Amino acid sequence: MGLFQRFLNIFRAKANRVLDRVEDPRDTLDLSYEKQLENLQKVRRSVAEVATARKRIEIQAAQLQQQGSKLQDQARQALGQNREDLAREALTRRAAIGQELTDLQGQHEQIAGQEQKLIATAQHLQAQVETFRTRKETLKASYTAAEAQTRIGEATAGISSSMSDAGMTMQRAQDKIAEMQARAGAVDELLASGALTDLTSSTDDIQAQLDKVAATSQVDNELAILKGELTATGAPASLPSAPENANSTAPPSPAPEAPDTHSNDLSNDQEVRK
Repeated sequence: MGLFQRFLNIFRAKANRVLDRVEDPRDTLDLSYEKQLENLQKVRRSVAEVATARKRIEIQAAQLQQQGSKLQDQARQALGQNREDLAREALTRRAAIGQELTDLQGQHEQIAGQEQKLIATAQHLQAQVETFRTRKETLKASYTAAEAQTRIGEATAGISSSMSDAGMTMQRAQDKIAEMQARAGAVDELLASGALTDLTSSTDDIQAQLDKVAATSQVDNELAILKGELTATGAPASLPSAPENANSTAPPSPAPEAPDTHSNDLSNDQEVRK
């Protein structure tokens, strides 16, 4: 095998593979159906042409029969007038017409036979076309259903390109959202710690720290006041009952003194001023 032949075979194989991928069986079936309809139309035209030829022969035969009848009448008239020669001429012509009628009858029978064959062929071809059309529609419906089922399966399994692109887009969006949330949290922490200055706020960093210390001192003062109130107004917890053989009981513990809240406020104010 020569190099050119091998190259030609490879090209044909590649071309057939590409055509198989591009080819749609539904289009191929429709094309075959159209070709069968064209063949059926050709057969029908042939039947019409043969029928026309048969009718032409019948018309020609009828005309010759009329001529033959006319010549026979002329032969009678010639004999009535004692013109045997004319009668002979008329009968001679009538005999020739009879030969032509015989030939036309043979042609008529032949053409009529061809017409019947063509009619039978057309009927058979018509039945085949109808059967093929029904089968074609069934195959097209089956192919469409299989194609739809395949697409649904691909979409469900995430094989199709559209589902893959949608999944990748959602993943990128989630990654960007997580990154932006992390950056926002880091900025908030830096602003809260004072490492970054919030340019949108009218308070400077020193005042912010002072406000934070004041807020903490206020919370401590309120907590100390609540503890003092609970210690001053709350009843001591009851002790468990002593055993019967105990000689004496332990003296009650003195109540704790309330903290001096005024001194705490003064000390916190001094710290804030420093």
